[in-house]
Amino acid sequence: MNKFRLEENQLTSSCPVSSFDFKTTADLEPLNGIIGQDRAVDALQFGLSIDKKGYNIYISGLTGTGRSSYAKSITQSRAEQVEIPSDYIYVCNFKQPDKPYAIRMRTGQGASFKNDLELAIEQLGEEIPDKFEGTEYETNKANIFKHYQSQIMELKRKLNEIAMSYRFVFKETEQGLVTLPLKDNKIMTQEDYNSLTHEEIEELKSNSEKLNIITIDFLTQLRNIEEESKATIQALDENIGRDVVNIKIEHLVNKYKDNESIVKYLQELTEDIINHINYFKYDNEKTDAEKLMLQIKKEEEFFSRYKVNLFVNNDELKHAPIIYETNPTYYNLFGSIEYRNEMGVLRTDFTQIKPGSIHMANGGFLVIQIKDILSQPYSWETLKRVLITGMSNIENINSKGGYVVTSTLKPQSIPIKLKVILVGDAYIYQMLYNLDEDYRKLFKIMADFDVEMDRNDENILKMAQFIATHCKEVNLLEFDKSAICKVIEFSSRLAGHKNKLSSQFNQIVEILYEADAWAKLENAKIITEKYVQKAIKQKVYRNSKYEEKLNEMYEEETLLIDVEGQKIGQINGLAVMGTGQHQFGKPNRITVSTYKGKAGIISIEREVEKSGSIHDKGVLILSGYLGQKYAQEEALSLTVSISFEQNYSLIDGDSASSTELYAILSSIAQVPIDQGIAVTGSINQKGEIQPIGGVNEKIEGFFDICKIKGFNGKQGVIIPKQNVSNLMLKEEVIDAVRKGEFHIYAVGHVDEGIEILTKMPAGEKNKRGQYPKGTLNYLIQKRLKNLVKTNKKEEEKEID
Repeated sequence: MNKFRLEENQLTSSCPVSSFDFKTTADLEPLNGIIGQDRAVDALQFGLSIDKKGYNIYISGLTGTGRSSYAKSITQSRAEQVEIPSDYIYVCNFKQPDKPYAIRMRTGQGASFKNDLELAIEQLGEEIPDKFEGTEYETNKANIFKHYQSQIMELKRKLNEIAMSYRFVFKETEQGLVTLPLKDNKIMTQEDYNSLTHEEIEELKSNSEKLNIITIDFLTQLRNIEEESKATIQALDENIGRDVVNIKIEHLVNKYKDNESIVKYLQELTEDIINHINYFKYDNEKTDAEKLMLQIKKEEEFFSRYKVNLFVNNDELKHAPIIYETNPTYYNLFGSIEYRNEMGVLRTDFTQIKPGSIHMANGGFLVIQIKDILSQPYSWETLKRVLITGMSNIENINSKGGYVVTSTLKPQSIPIKLKVILVGDAYIYQMLYNLDEDYRKLFKIMADFDVEMDRNDENILKMAQFIATHCKEVNLLEFDKSAICKVIEFSSRLAGHKNKLSSQFNQIVEILYEADAWAKLENAKIITEKYVQKAIKQKVYRNSKYEEKLNEMYEEETLLIDVEGQKIGQINGLAVMGTGQHQFGKPNRITVSTYKGKAGIISIEREVEKSGSIHDKGVLILSGYLGQKYAQEEALSLTVSISFEQNYSLIDGDSASSTELYAILSSIAQVPIDQGIAVTGSINQKGEIQPIGGVNEKIEGFFDICKIKGFNGKQGVIIPKQNVSNLMLKEEVIDAVRKGEFHIYAVGHVDEGIEILTKMPAGEKNKRGQYPKGTLNYLIQKRLKNLVKTNKKEEEKEID
């Protein structure tokens, strides 16, 4: 057994203080970059540098590996090398107001143009009315009115002459021109009309009808003259207005002449102002108060068409934008069209168009947590569509809750060119890659952040610099060499490997903060290993209530476990349990019963559906092992029942398969197993022991139970030999091994483990295919043959 027993120097990997040539973290330069993520860093740098469609990035890794913070840092560096993108404005499309124009402008010009146009419109609002209040305008308008009024009067005179020939006259009323009959060249009264004979009335009606036909042509001429008069006055107004407008707008055209879209818009704006010149004129018939109210109304209802919606303003950026969208709803990402409620009616216009993150990040970088965007309706599919088409359409997707919507918009699309960086875990990456064809085309770069790194001199020094960086950034006390060594050892424990360091920096940082807090509570000037150890120990204590309750149940024998003595078909298996931040080992009694029959191996947990598929696979592997080793000549006639005693929850995993096999072999051979030795390890059909996870927690879990019940110097744990490299045991266990109170064995085959448990050699087959007497395998083969004979005799009796 001694050849399988591990020495104390194999149980951990200490970090010697002599490996550092500095005294404290104050002597170190801050860390520049990230530790041990060369593959992910190369992928990120390449993904950020390539400016081609589809080369967006997915950052994969567990929370706390530094993926988000480093992505922020490297994206910032890349953004500083990228040109600041253009501004975008929305302006009114005067011909189709429901389809406002989106205009791209050089960085900073958006705000400038908005201010310039607002000032120009304000000045036009002051200058245009002045042009219509001068004597020149009134004289010209009066001449036009006089010219056309004389034509109207002449036309009315001719019309009256014709009417007189039919004994009628025209009279102007509020309803227009009406014809009235005459008698003796005077308007006929009702009495005159009543005195007419039938023939005279008929003649009067006939003349009226004839006059009406003649009048139609005259009225048409009259309307034409009036319309021509209005048109001439309108032309006068427009000519006057055009002179003023052209001066103001021409200045803007010259200033922004390099932007064809702006020039085209200003030309349309000029025509729109001239076409609506009356909105700029004061009404002389209104009082001053009425003028003010009218001007306010015009500003609200009409003049907003000349506003500029500064949609994206990059004037204050120092580099390409980086947007971290923490709430990627549809509207937060892709913008929206807002509405205003006017007496229960919802109205909108181009000034109500609001940008989303893709617009603010356009020309730069957009960072999103993948879980956040997948949880939002429409967001993921719309993002893919934007990346595929390179265009952003702003549209609302929700109803308006019962309000009447009288206007809607279809804004002109905006070209989108940005780099999207998704942050998530490997599981979602694989799911999207396998199930979403668009995803494979759009996110061609995967930066995979590892949970561990090599524990070499370079990374150890970088870890020390990492600690130094945090000391400076968040005002921690400095760490001395001994404290850093304990952090290094804690990192290896987190990684679960002697030759690795953990990349889960969030958990390491927690220990740094808590060690600092304990040191400051004791008014220490520097953090030594004492405070790191205390931080680790106290963190375990805060989270280990459930473990302590279980240990109390073992102590009170509510949970049954033997840690000394020998039992046939009974063994102690080891499992790992977790309660949030704390993982710990839990021993579990496993019992086996073997008897004649042909049912094979029966797992009670599987029968009652309390086991997972991986555990069930491990049980089936046991049948393969027994068959290939003991049933080469005759089939097994054996029933095996396996139970995890006092287990009331689901169990899974195959790390107990070797443990179960040892108990099966003990039961078949009727040879007892040492109850002071617990076992963990997976097994294959060839009897080879395979590595498992959580080896440190499992060993320490059984160690704690032995400590509770009392050491006898013979207790210990059997582990797979491949797991020796994973041992980073706490000092208390190492000290017990040093004193000979506790033992750890590493084996590679089931025959090696069974010898430790039974103190009996396993035995190998001789040339005749038989096992030597005095070996465990001899007793197993003998028992199995007896069971076969017994079953055959019973079958023969049944036949007879």
